[in-house]
Amino acid sequence: MYRRRRLSILGLVVGVVVSAAGCTSDGTPEPAAAPSATSAASLDDVTVTRFEYPTVDDADSEQNWADLYLPAGPQQTDTIPLVVLIHGGAWQSQLGADLFDPFARDLAARGMAVYNVEYRRVGSGGGWPTTFHDIASALDHVVEVDQRYPQLTTDDELVVGHSAGAQLAVWGGTRHKLDDDEVGSSPRFRPTRVVSLAGPLDMRYAATHGDDRIVTVLGGTPSDVPERYTEVDPIQNIDSDTPVVAMHGTVDTVVAPTNSRRYVDEVERQGGSASLVLLQGIDHGGIVSSDSSSYDRVIDVIAATSQAELDELVAE
Repeated sequence: MYRRRRLSILGLVVGVVVSAAGCTSDGTPEPAAAPSATSAASLDDVTVTRFEYPTVDDADSEQNWADLYLPAGPQQTDTIPLVVLIHGGAWQSQLGADLFDPFARDLAARGMAVYNVEYRRVGSGGGWPTTFHDIASALDHVVEVDQRYPQLTTDDELVVGHSAGAQLAVWGGTRHKLDDDEVGSSPRFRPTRVVSLAGPLDMRYAATHGDDRIVTVLGGTPSDVPERYTEVDPIQNIDSDTPVVAMHGTVDTVVAPTNSRRYVDEVERQGGSASLVLLQGIDHGGIVSSDSSSYDRVIDVIAATSQAELDELVAE
């Protein structure tokens, strides 16, 4: 209950970041800039280990993997908070987890372990239901990762996603509510906090307002395959005990900020804990680009959410 109260007050920081930068014409982030002098040493000390996770069918070793980033410093048992990172790219194969390597390194330099997930997407063997099975399998493999690296804390952890990855992240944090016959049910690992970065958190609304990428990944419109939307649409799978921070740029034309606003409103209507952070003048890719003026704020919110120090963040 204490953590939920602290997450809810994050709404006080709405609109604190201004200016847009760091995005290509199609809304994807540009490559991250080099680290600052103050952070370079910590970034160099980050270690990266690749895990291949099993899937419900024949795994693809080139896609069914996740990189674990470990920060420098002491590695005592149960001392390093884990952040699961899920990249976006419209659930399609053009963009992959390597896009988030600089982002993961920056988070690790802040003292977090980062589990950066790759998965099959539309155009590379993914789509319905493979993409969602892959994310569920990657999350469940955290149990094995923790056995190999006992310094991780995995009992109260954070999942972060950008764009399509944000939808997968929020859904991944509520899989424990799914029926046994639904995709991704009966999780072995359950993230208990979520940060959504420019996520389509109301998939029915987005699909009926021009987002054909959702129609593609789910194989139909909400009227064509309503049961699929019911299984994976974040706004239809709210867990009032799972706090969510939804960050969104105000000039995002790829995923409208209305998605985050509708989701947060519905969580609050159901008595849950969710906070909307609107980043003034930031577009879809800028929210995760190191060239953007919002970048440090995004990293701050993720770090604070991971470490449950949001009272201190809001007091800044």
